Amino acid sequence: MLEFAEGNRASIVTVENLVKRFGHFTALNDVNLTVAVGEKIVLCGPSGSGKSTLIRCINHIEKHDAGRIVVDGIELSDRMTDVNGIRREVGMVFQSFNLFPHLSVVENCMLAPMKVRGLSRTDAHERAISLLRKVRIHDQANKYPGQLSGGQQQRVAIARALCMQPKIMLFDEPTSALDPEMVKEVLDTIVELAKDGMTMVCVTHEMGFAREIADRVVFMDRGSIVEEADPETFFRAPRTERARDFLGQIIH
Repeated sequence: MLEFAEGNRASIVTVENLVKRFGHFTALNDVNLTVAVGEKIVLCGPSGSGKSTLIRCINHIEKHDAGRIVVDGIELSDRMTDVNGIRREVGMVFQSFNLFPHLSVVENCMLAPMKVRGLSRTDAHERAISLLRKVRIHDQANKYPGQLSGGQQQRVAIARALCMQPKIMLFDEPTSALDPEMVKEVLDTIVELAKDGMTMVCVTHEMGFAREIADRVVFMDRGSIVEEADPETFFRAPRTERARDFLGQIIH
């Protein structure tokens, strides 16, 4: 049976009663979340609230302890066939760029489509250049990651994820490792993806960015979802005192 979110749009991610523990510490406690096809969700909240853990569970980088996660019709389990199937459809961009230093920019982007999708070298190169152009970094295609700025490397990481033609993109604080002057170029790239209709879940502390791209803001604290609302409602009139305190600290 199809589940729906955002009106009549089918959900691509369903998280139900999710629990994740690290030893005696409960990082996620009974989390429920649905992401509709084409929806842009921003996860925000204080450090240690479970935001990054949640999206890492969605991609099965972290294994959950209880509850269920369904991504693109596949329920996550410990079977690697399911895990690999989901990872083919879910792109992820981390705080650190995780580029292969010994490969050129274009080779970083070509590798997964050739190994996982079975693209020929010619087709993978064509796709890589097209997506490097989309993130406005194609003129650096033959350079190596160490020759690029942090903002440029992060745009390459975004292009690399897009080369797999994912159905959903996960961003884990993609600007937190960048110098302030490089943040805008990466956020502008993600904004363009949002305008193109990409389904995305983004963990960020950039609240102006959240206002611009989010269909829904999900506020987390202490491993739970405290409230969720459209950006206008969340930033203008948050329902909970915890969210009001959080916004008071980060918005001046």
